[in-house]
This record gives sequence, C-alpha cells and structure tokens, in this order.
Amino acid sequence: MIRRNELKYTSVEICAGAGGQAVGLHNAGFKHAALIEIDKDACQTLRDNTEGNPEWEGCRVIEADLKIFDSGSLGLESGTLDLLAGGVPCPPFSAAGKQLGRDDERDLFPTMLQLVHDLDPKAVMIENVRGLLDPKFEQYRQDIIKQLESMGYEKCYWDILEAKDYGVPQLRPRAILVAMKPKYAQHFEHRKPKATKQVSVADALEDSMKARYDAAAAGPRADEAFKKWYEKALKGVAPTVVGGSKKHGGADLGPTRAKRAWEELGVCGLGVANEPHQMKDMERDLFAAAGPKLTVTQAALIQGFDDDWKFSGRKTAAYRQVGNAFPPPVAKAVGEQIYAAFEAAEV
Repeated sequence: MIRRNELKYTSVEICAGAGGQAVGLHNAGFKHAALIEIDKDACQTLRDNTEGNPEWEGCRVIEADLKIFDSGSLGLESGTLDLLAGGVPCPPFSAAGKQLGRDDERDLFPTMLQLVHDLDPKAVMIENVRGLLDPKFEQYRQDIIKQLESMGYEKCYWDILEAKDYGVPQLRPRAILVAMKPKYAQHFEHRKPKATKQVSVADALEDSMKARYDAAAAGPRADEAFKKWYEKALKGVAPTVVGGSKKHGGADLGPTRAKRAWEELGVCGLGVANEPHQMKDMERDLFAAAGPKLTVTQAALIQGFDDDWKFSGRKTAAYRQVGNAFPPPVAKAVGEQIYAAFEAAEV
C-alpha cells in the first residue's frame, strides 16, 4: 500500500495483534505512539517490523494485559492524542461463540471506554465482528454510544464494512465504530468509505504462486498445476481467513464449508504450506488433489498485507496472527476519512 498522507496525526492502538490495523492507519497518515498487545508472538512481529524502521520512529510496542494496564505509563497528556483505535476481542459477539456480550469476561469495551476517558483523544475507532450489530446487542451498543456522548463525542457511524469492497480478496465483514469530538465530526463523512475495485485471489497471489511452482522445478507439471490454479482463482474472492485459537490444533483454512469454498478457488484448505525455502513435501504443499496449500505469506496477502510485513513465531503461531488480523486496506480507508476530517478542521 502507498502512503500518500504526511505522518502528522498521533495514534495509540490497543489489541494491536500482528499489526493489520496499525499498518492501515500508518498508511493513512497516522504516527503511532504505542501499539499495545498481550500476545508475545504478535508483539515480536510488531517489534520486528517497526524497530529501526524510520517510518515507525517513536512507536513503542507494549506487551501488556489491558485489564491491568496503566494509561499513565504512555506519558501522554490528556487531550493531546489524535486517535485511539483498537480491535477489542471478538468472541463475546461472534456468531461462532456463545455471544455473551457484556457477560463475557473477554469483553474489553469497558476497558476501551476507560482509556477514552483517560486519554481524551480527538477521535475513536473501534473494530469488531459483524455480530456486534445484531439486534440482540442493540441495548449494549446504545450504552456505549451514551458513554461516548457523555465524554463529548459524536458517533460518525457504526456500520459493517466488507473487506472485499476495499481491495482485499476476501469476504470479511467487520463492524466499525468511529466517534469524534464535534469540532472534527462536523467535517467527517457520516457514512462508510466508498467501495474500491475488487481484487480476486488470482490477482493477489499470481506472482507468489508462480514463484512457488518455479522453485519446485517440476517442469511441465508445475506449469500445468499453476495454470489450473490460476483459472480457478480468477473466480473471485476467498472466504474469511480464520486464525483459530491456541486451544485448537494446528493451522488450516477453516471449517468444512470454508474448505469447499477454497477448493473452488483451486486452493487446498487442509493445512498451511511451508515457505518455498523451507518446503519439505512438494506433493503436500503444491500438488494436492484440491490444489496448492497457502503459505503464511500468501494468507497475509489475502488479508491485504504487503509481502514485506513479516510474522514472528513458528508456522502455526504466525498463521494464527494472520488469520486474526484486521485487513490493512480497510483500516486505511477508515483512517483516511478521519485524517481528512482533522485536516478540514485545521482550515
């Protein structure tokens, strides 16, 4: 992704994961003061990509449990931060879980709202699963909006953004809340970003898949397998990439229904392949009956990461980070809206 805006507005992000939202907001023009995350592998990913990188100068990666985190340790004077962003945990609202909402101990909305109170940023951006916008959580949403209003914020929108509408070759609907102080909200487009050109799985993976087959040095067989995959992958976008949890097995591309959707695109969902330089089983990784398996790097491309963003940890841990990420292009689209409102307020 190309960053066109100057890095002139500050941000702090909670539940930063492996950096999907951080990358998107960075490319929208936000300069991160801190990325806060509890998972050690994800924190290492953030450090590996930001430390020593002039683009990310001044960004602190903080490994911490938000429930006991002291916002004073950030060293930010209240009211000076431009944007507080974060993807609070999804399980309390996910259709795949019990949807306990406020009764789920993993619900970090109260923690996020306390940070809003303490830091008093100009804008707030919160990302979650689409299930949060289900009717059963209407009262919970209203409570959150009332709390934000009591702290001087105006809701700009709380809507579902579909990743495929923003150049991500994947079906991944996310619920996005944007709230701003009235001075800035009056300049904000009170609607979700306009959709952009759709990208197919073939568009996203053509170069990397060709490189994998070329590395296999299997002659005509590799050429034929690549062509077969490419023709299928042109059909459209992928199902949702899932990271799973640490409690459940190794990495694969999701439940049975998702695996069938991947197979329609020429991809085998029964596991994740090794990177080309680590490939040990060519038949398993490239020539399965359902098609090639994806590498972690390719799964990241499906999420909208650039291929220079590297993931720390062993294959399963790295894939989990990718699968749980927020697609950078979606974060960038929202970030650019917030950035534009800030700029308009300066005139």
